[in-house]
Amino acid sequence: MGKIGEAGRRGESIRSDCYVKVELKDSPGIHITLKSKVECMYGDKIRDLIKKELDELGVQNCDIYVEDYGALDFVIAARVECAVKRADSNIKKEFLLPAVSFFEQKSERERLRRSRLYLPGNEPKFFINASLHRPDGIILDLEDSVSPNEKDAARILVRNALRNVDFGECERMVRINQGTLGLLDLEAVIPQNPNIILIPKVETGEHVRAVDTKITSIKKEKSLANEIFLMPIIESALGCFEASYIASSSSNVVALTIGLEDYTLDIGAERTNEGKESFWARSVVVNAARAASISPIDSVFSDVNDLEGLYRSCIESKSMGFEGKGCIHPRQISVINQAFVPSEKEIEKAKKIVLAFEEAEKKGLSVVAVGSKMVDPPVVKRALKTIAIAEKTGILKNNWREE
Repeated sequence: MGKIGEAGRRGESIRSDCYVKVELKDSPGIHITLKSKVECMYGDKIRDLIKKELDELGVQNCDIYVEDYGALDFVIAARVECAVKRADSNIKKEFLLPAVSFFEQKSERERLRRSRLYLPGNEPKFFINASLHRPDGIILDLEDSVSPNEKDAARILVRNALRNVDFGECERMVRINQGTLGLLDLEAVIPQNPNIILIPKVETGEHVRAVDTKITSIKKEKSLANEIFLMPIIESALGCFEASYIASSSSNVVALTIGLEDYTLDIGAERTNEGKESFWARSVVVNAARAASISPIDSVFSDVNDLEGLYRSCIESKSMGFEGKGCIHPRQISVINQAFVPSEKEIEKAKKIVLAFEEAEKKGLSVVAVGSKMVDPPVVKRALKTIAIAEKTGILKNNWREE
């Protein structure tokens, strides 16, 4: 018996995935056994894909068995590559399908990050339609949602997804692992143009700089020009005390967020929906982010069935200065997006301030007045941001001044 490697999932409940078993042999030839519900339509196409991949990976002699449960090409390719590398760890080559046009999509330093949806990195069934729920960002997670023995499989799958899945207008994010695993994650995903790398369990600015340096090295090696931003995650008491240094540790940091499950565990508290036990830590994150001129983003709300509680939590987060919140289920997205847009009252107030500011500028005045009240520059800046958000989200038309 030769070397054997397996990858993927099998079973009646599996969808958009496949199971692959590879046995590397000394006897010549590639022998493919395919079991698929779409055999009559796509069987030959799947076999051709597998043959091409094995050839590029340098595999000349093997038996390969595939159970297909509606997997797309990028998933099949990822599972085959993982199975081959599990059979022979000396195989280092990658098999990359041609990149689609949206692969080059860029992000911006300042953009809406109200909602970010976590997707387990080893669950391709969640990838395909994730953008239909319209989160501002999609996080392909390689850390907590992936079991230790599936880290290699998830890494290849996420790499392929970044290259071949259309995530629409969503910002494409990847949460990497800690330590050596995180560096391996970066080597796989950075060439595939992610917009943001989430760095988990950050406790020092040096931690962020190490990731930033690795990204710079990969970009130089691969001749990449794409801009990649960073979002450190504070998840411990020490991280909170170092938050200001973390927030300002790199010019590529655009947002700072907090992970409350690990934080409350670290301080020996029970996490509650009311959040009294984390109020100080969340305030620290807001102030550290604002001091560094980046966005503060709140943690996830863990009860996916309590949408009223989620909305109240969002309103509280917004009142503290946060600009967004994490999601662990698509049903949370619309609630969060709605909560983190300006209210009608806020917009009307902002419109008056902006109009007064623009009128003062025309007259060459350095003082802005709304009615009988003088308006300070920070208030004007906040009003301009409110208007910008209202315009981006379609609440306010771009020609509102004319109306």
